Amino acid sequence: MSRVWPSVPSELQHLVPGRTGRGRAGAVLALFAILMGGCTTSQIDQIPHSIGGLPEGAPARPAAPPAYPAVHDMPPPRAQPLLDEEEQKRLEKDLINIRNRQAPEQAKTPPKPQNTGQKPNP
Repeated sequence: MSRVWPSVPSELQHLVPGRTGRGRAGAVLALFAILMGGCTTSQIDQIPHSIGGLPEGAPARPAAPPAYPAVHDMPPPRAQPLLDEEEQKRLEKDLINIRNRQAPEQAKTPPKPQNTGQKPNP
């Protein structure tokens, strides 16, 4: 038995497609490329809703496409400067004090039981 592909063991030679398989694959690939080329977004608007087009209440496309966002433009300078270290530490202390004042209030009210799926909800 002659080997078609030198890198394929002789036991698996029957799985390797011959010339006709490559020709079919090429034809299928070419057909697929032609069909996918027809799937542009401008033509989707014209497909009827009954065969998969846009829904009946869909808004119409704008006449002019929107402008691209200016991703390379720098934002304007900030109106307020950033906090310095002293102000940041003061704000952190204030937040800790507020949290500590609220903790006893939250401890007074027990948490509501949650339904774990084992008992029916009352």
